[in-house]
Amino acid sequence: MLSEIRRNPLLIIFFILGMVIVGYIVAALSHMLYSQLVLNPGDFIAVIKDPVVLESIWLTLYTSLISTVLAVILGIPLAYILARYEFYGKDIIEAIVDIPIIIPHTVAGIALFSLLMRRGAVGNAFSKLGIVFQDNIWGIVMAMFFVSCPFFVGTAREGFKSVNPNLERVARTLGASQWESFYQIALPLTFRHIFSGAIMSWARGISEFGAIIIIAYYPMIASTLILARFNTNGLQGSQPIAVLLILVCFVTFVVLRLISKRGKRK
Repeated sequence: MLSEIRRNPLLIIFFILGMVIVGYIVAALSHMLYSQLVLNPGDFIAVIKDPVVLESIWLTLYTSLISTVLAVILGIPLAYILARYEFYGKDIIEAIVDIPIIIPHTVAGIALFSLLMRRGAVGNAFSKLGIVFQDNIWGIVMAMFFVSCPFFVGTAREGFKSVNPNLERVARTLGASQWESFYQIALPLTFRHIFSGAIMSWARGISEFGAIIIIAYYPMIASTLILARFNTNGLQGSQPIAVLLILVCFVTFVVLRLISKRGKRK
């Protein structure tokens, strides 16, 4: 790579411009990590022992996982249809799926709250079944699902597009049913994209804040707790939690990426 950069001046320019992004991210995160772990390790140690903080981080990871499972179960059929078939209104459906990426997440929170609150059109019906979204764990899950599912659907759709449909047609001519050709041909060949989309969906769910704080301020996930601690104790109360969440997410996603790359080599 370095030898190629020396022979190509354009790559040098691109490398320098690209490193601006990398440097900006590293500077922001490393400054916070250094100021907390090196200069004020006592506050960080106290946070690790705080059951409220640990519970909020666990709740964040857990609810995001549930929302990701929902995205996978419901998103794979939609992604397959969008990748394989052309039909009237397809562009509109794709635009609708991408809307949660575009709109401000406080707007998403207002929309979800109006729909899922106890007096809402859907929330009222579900409350009669004992399922409550407002200030409940299910409200957190639905907010995460709303903002994260487009990332999974988009990635899975591109994966299905990359699989030659003739492979499924051949399987059908050899006696496989439509379900068998999908399950044994399309799905395994798209697994890497599905796995990557699930990682992106889970990551997006973990990072969500705006929609969640409106529909389910309680129970507090990590981002909500960080805001609450910042409002009461400033950086001293909020920064250690932020650092802990960064470290947990970093380790988790490194492991998932390694698993994804190992599957790609196979």
